[in-house]
Formats: sequence, C-alpha cells, structure tokens
Amino acid sequence: MEYLMTYGWAILAIAIVMVSLYSLGIFNSGNLQPVAAPGSCQIVRTAAQISLAGQCSNLIPKYVGQFNGNANVSIAATITLPGSFTYSAWIFWTGSSLPNYNGFLRFHDSTGLYGSSSQVEPAPNDLIYVRWDTSAAQSQYTTSTTNLQSKTWYFYTVTYNSGTNQVTVYVNTVPGSSVGVAGTLPTKYTDNKIGVTYTGGAWAGYISNVQLYNTSLDSASIKALYLEGIGGTPINVQNLVGWWPLNGNANDYSGNNNQGTATNTVWNANWQSGYTAPAS
Repeated sequence: MEYLMTYGWAILAIAIVMVSLYSLGIFNSGNLQPVAAPGSCQIVRTAAQISLAGQCSNLIPKYVGQFNGNANVSIAATITLPGSFTYSAWIFWTGSSLPNYNGFLRFHDSTGLYGSSSQVEPAPNDLIYVRWDTSAAQSQYTTSTTNLQSKTWYFYTVTYNSGTNQVTVYVNTVPGSSVGVAGTLPTKYTDNKIGVTYTGGAWAGYISNVQLYNTSLDSASIKALYLEGIGGTPINVQNLVGWWPLNGNANDYSGNNNQGTATNTVWNANWQSGYTAPAS
C-alpha cells in the first residue's frame, strides 16, 4: 500500500501517456512502414515500353484524400472504356455511423445519366452498393456481401466483364453476387468524380489509391492488389487507364494524363490509426 501511494501517481501518468499514444496510432504497425512522398512512384510510357518509375515498393502514402461531405476530385479528361473494365480504391468512413447513400466514385457519360457509381447502402445493411445506368435499363444494382464498419479501411473493387456481361463488386477480396448488365454501357466517360455518387451525394471520410483499368481483373489479381496494401502499385500497367493515389494531390500517375482537380479536398497525413496492413 505504501508503495502504491508513493508511486501510484507515476504509474497512472504512464498509463495515460500509453493510452494517448495508442489513440494516436503510435503502436499501429502501419506507422512503422516507410512513407511515400507525393509522386514518389509513377508509370512512364514510351514508344518502347511501359514501366514503373521511382520508389514504388513497401511504402504507404504520406497523405490520403479527406472528403468532408462537400469535397470532390473532378477528372476532366475523356476516359474511353470500350469493353471490360475494373476500378478500385481504399475507403474509410470517419463518422460514428456509415452514411446513407453517400458515394465515393462515379464514372458517367457527358449527360451524367449513364455509367457507374459506388456508394454505401443505408443502415442496417451498410453494404457497398453499385448502380449501373445503361441505354436500355436504368438503375441496375449490385451490392457487396460484407457489412462495413465505420472508422475502418476497406479495399473495394468493381469489375465489368464484357464477355460474360457481368458486374461484380468486391470488399477486400470477398465478392458479392454478379449481376448481368442489360442494355449498353457508354464507351466514353466525361462526368467522372472521386468523392461523390450519381446523385451528387458526397463522401465524408478518406479515399486513397483509386485505380482504373480497361480490363476485368480476375479474383487472383484483385487479391494480389489487396495484399499490396493501401500503398499498392497498379498490378497490370499495360491495361491501366488512370491512377490517382490522392497522396497529397489529385494527379494521375498512370502516364495517361487524366489529371484530377481537387475541390475542398484536404490532404490528411494523420490517417494511419485506423489502418492495418493486409495479411495473406
């Protein structure tokens, strides 16, 4: 008892410091990884070859894009996707509960009517919800089978296989049910934004490492991309259309010059406390 009375205050102070450090993510394994500066890795395209350039491996981003419900990244360039495609990103909801129909990515044609957008279904489902609007049948949907939690990082992927005419959404590596697309999807997309959905509902959280391909990645490739973690580089550079790491800017590092323009987006360096590197 005398010992506790003498040293108890010191033990209490140490406990408070340890709890504070934990809440700041000091003991998170993600914080122990090397941090990538903006633009540290990119795709270089020449007439002879396509290759990665810079420091690309075993890094996590220094920053992620923070979207506070009124922010977005607009991609002005026309994106051509004549057949199969895949898009993916890491997402994190910062609120105490998940949003209702607040979206984080859309690719639409010039009318803003036809294309694809991704968002979160309302509680209690809390599923990633992908909407497809085609020339023949609007408002087709597919959802993930993984219930999302707030303040947790997730890797999501959407694939469209023009050979089978199927859309599938994955959370981490878990696929939802595949849905056949009725009608015709656009081949040119000009209404493209990160941080909003088709209705303009805005995301309130973090988004990182958005990638777009002109092929349908198979489940093995999606798993490999997921296991690279939040700082993962593109897995198929030959079919890469756009790569927006959102690591301090809205630039496209695919080498295709599909640059983004950020509006009200914050580049947040204090994002790591909710992230744990994927384990194989």
